[in-house]
Amino acid sequence: MAMAAVPNLTPALPEIFLAIAAMTLLMLGVFQNWATPEGQVRASRMTSGLGVLALVLALVLVFTVSGTTLVTFEGLFVSDAFATYAKMLILLASAFSLILAQDWLEKQGAHRFEFAVLLMFATLGMMMMVSANSLLSLYMGLELQSLSLYVLAAFHRDDARSSEAGLKYFVLGALASGMLLYGMSMVYGFTGSTDFATIAQAVHGGNTIPAGVVIGLVFMMAGLSFKVSAVPFHMWTPDVYEGAPTPVTAFFAVAPKVAALALFLRVMVGPFGDLSGQWQQVVVVISILSMFVGSFAAIAQSNIKRMMAYSSIGHVGYALVGLAVANQAGVTGVLVYLTIYVFMNVGAFSCIMAMRRGGRAVEQIGDLGGLGKTHPAMAAALAAMMFSMAGIPPLAGFFGKLYIFLAAIEAQLYTLAVIGVLTSVVSAYYYIRIIKVMYFDEPGIEPLDSPLPKSITVVLGVCSAFILLFFAFPTPVIMAADAAAASLF
Repeated sequence: MAMAAVPNLTPALPEIFLAIAAMTLLMLGVFQNWATPEGQVRASRMTSGLGVLALVLALVLVFTVSGTTLVTFEGLFVSDAFATYAKMLILLASAFSLILAQDWLEKQGAHRFEFAVLLMFATLGMMMMVSANSLLSLYMGLELQSLSLYVLAAFHRDDARSSEAGLKYFVLGALASGMLLYGMSMVYGFTGSTDFATIAQAVHGGNTIPAGVVIGLVFMMAGLSFKVSAVPFHMWTPDVYEGAPTPVTAFFAVAPKVAALALFLRVMVGPFGDLSGQWQQVVVVISILSMFVGSFAAIAQSNIKRMMAYSSIGHVGYALVGLAVANQAGVTGVLVYLTIYVFMNVGAFSCIMAMRRGGRAVEQIGDLGGLGKTHPAMAAALAAMMFSMAGIPPLAGFFGKLYIFLAAIEAQLYTLAVIGVLTSVVSAYYYIRIIKVMYFDEPGIEPLDSPLPKSITVVLGVCSAFILLFFAFPTPVIMAADAAAASLF
């Protein structure tokens, strides 16, 4: 009996390393003496610190194995410039989230060593998603990510809102997974393969495309739209963002969004690229609805985490404009947008996590009253993040929207670009309202606690520098995004 050939493990080294690191940390945490409160804090700090180190080392490994396009594991896994770019963003977002989380969890009494382990497994699932080269590996990565995220949403067990958020996310997530699986089984049934390259050949050249493939694609798009929280599959987002612990919300807002949008791009442009005439109109509609709902629904919010949830729905709408363009310029625009989006959101959530009064976490926009007088540095950083999200030049957020809208105009999607600009103007209202509250409202009877924890100060500094200085050095990001986009076509 012939021995099966060992697959080439080099392209998957970052994932293999992260999987081993997460399991090692799980064992380390279990065998720590965490029966006492001090032991719990020690185990939590140790796994968090080592978790950040593991994510940074995985980032180094991603750089190391990047370069050429490599396919391994019988064609299930691909490592190319696009996957490398997306993985760098995912690992950066995860590392930032983990650095921010420790201090908040300790103050809320929710510090447990499992947090870092779950976050690392979710990150591993995301990295597998963006390297998927088959419907099977796509689903494996997606479910590894989703199962970890369901637990993270309900991580603060003593808080009813957190448990409710986890349950809502799980029920609706299971529904979306079912739709995705149904769509995938339809595509498999009518093309005879789960492999992306074979599916692309089956639908290539404008042969008569079986109706089953198109129906399967619609179900897959519905499942993926849920994962990126695009309208009309966004219903879970505000409740889960508000109910989940704030560090988990920060993580939800960045890493899974990047991974799901990258997966959306890979699936639509790769195997179904030749069907762009079929799916382009659907993406245009989802994009317009997301921009409208994200802009108008956020105006009425008084809770800053709910406002950020609707804001993220709007941002997904802008990113989907790039997908609707369905060419290299559009994908480049999406990648540049996602890069800026990660830094804007991490920066904004750094400030939200620092909002404490009398040792308690506060989440109302009104609690930011007078922040310009009591915490001028934090107020300035949050103002920069809000102006950037509104797309005010010369901050980074303006360039993110600029590249997306330029790609849409070049592809003659004028209506989409005009709607994007108009909804940007509407969304500026609620971003600038936060700045107005910070600088023009009177401080509450009891101002917010100070000083800021060191971890938050460092992350906020890095994000602020990126947002403020992007206009001076945009070339490295744009060239890397362009090279990543080119590898998909």
